[in-house]
Amino acid sequence: MRLVAIVGRPNVGKSTLFNRLVGKRVAIVEDVPGVTRDRRYAAVDWGDRRFTLVDTGGLDPDPAGEVAAGMTRQALLAVEEADLILFVTDVREGVLPADEEIARGLRRRSKDVVLVANKADGPRWETAAAEFYALGFERVLPVSAEHGRGLEELEGEVRDRLPEADAEPPEADEQGTRVAVLGRPNVGKSSLVNRLLGEERVVVSAEAGTTRDPVDTLVRRDGRPYLLIDTAGIRRRSRVEKGVERWSVVRALRTVDRAHVCLVLLDATEGLTDQDARILNLVLKGGRALGIVLNKWDLVEKDEKTFDRTVAELRRRLGPHGHVPVVSMSALTGQRVHRVFDLVDTLYREWTRRIPTSQVNAFLEATLRELPPPVKAGKRTRIYYMTQVRTAPPTFAAFTSFPEGISESYHRFLVNRLRDAFGFAGVPVRLEFRRRTRPGEEDR
Repeated sequence: MRLVAIVGRPNVGKSTLFNRLVGKRVAIVEDVPGVTRDRRYAAVDWGDRRFTLVDTGGLDPDPAGEVAAGMTRQALLAVEEADLILFVTDVREGVLPADEEIARGLRRRSKDVVLVANKADGPRWETAAAEFYALGFERVLPVSAEHGRGLEELEGEVRDRLPEADAEPPEADEQGTRVAVLGRPNVGKSSLVNRLLGEERVVVSAEAGTTRDPVDTLVRRDGRPYLLIDTAGIRRRSRVEKGVERWSVVRALRTVDRAHVCLVLLDATEGLTDQDARILNLVLKGGRALGIVLNKWDLVEKDEKTFDRTVAELRRRLGPHGHVPVVSMSALTGQRVHRVFDLVDTLYREWTRRIPTSQVNAFLEATLRELPPPVKAGKRTRIYYMTQVRTAPPTFAAFTSFPEGISESYHRFLVNRLRDAFGFAGVPVRLEFRRRTRPGEEDR
């Protein structure tokens, strides 16, 4: 997923802008310099554009004290990683020496920078924003993050600078299926990668947090290539320490977008934790195929029905994600590790599978007989036909008379029926409702 970083000196309104673009209050907003000390990040979905937005503390060219220096280090890391930078300034204060110093550091990446002149609450301040062209960037956009002024133009600029979300879904190449290994720290991710490789290429340690950055390794099995991506463990945000480890979490989140298949490791001795569930949800929201691997199965006291009971409990707790397939193994002993490749192959096939339109519409006809759409605003939406418009993940479009009449519950009902009819275990299924144009409208 593309990364958009909001940077600037302290107290110019970065967190307010972050909240506006995300669409909900996430960052702490106070009129006090330095409130945002670390990066905050959120997945932004604008339909045809999806990206991770990162809020940073103030960039201080001459930080005084350890806290200010730490904030600056965090912001500089964001600058290095970002695909697009929103450089936020305060139009009411004008161009300050700190802005000029920051601009000098950003100009080497000027094509990736949009200068945002914030706090432009009226025409007078929008005119004053022209002063910021002196900082040497192509675009200066006056906005008021607090009052929502100018945000449509800023959103348009971000859209222009980022590629369409599903324009080019990842495909297998000479590196084969890309497999990300995710999970909380110390659940055995690196040990599993090493087992799959047959040799120790990733440092394994019992100390949580050994793997800071994603590590890519190519491996072949029966002549078929796989790119294994070992990642840093993802902790709950409140448990993530300041500094390098916090940024490793962002990198792990970005790894999801690079992968075709994500394997989330659970510690079989602990079961599913709330953080495990968050990681699973993150993968499915990212549109990737997902499998659950119960590691440390050798440490579980069991009988012949333990696995079935464990899976049943997992499915109960996962609710709408209960379709995700589960395997058990031990990275330490090598028990059933070979099943991981079989799981990856199955998930990739499901992720890229296309259903013929004739089968989709036969399914739709039978489903509508079972339960037609509910009545809304005194009328019932008619669904005329359905087709699969994309793979990776499988995406269907239903053409209707009144898309707004489809309730969320009926949307879920159709997705569940699609799974019942066609499978797609471990794969997110997307269903879009589009208005069917009447005959002759397209010719007018």
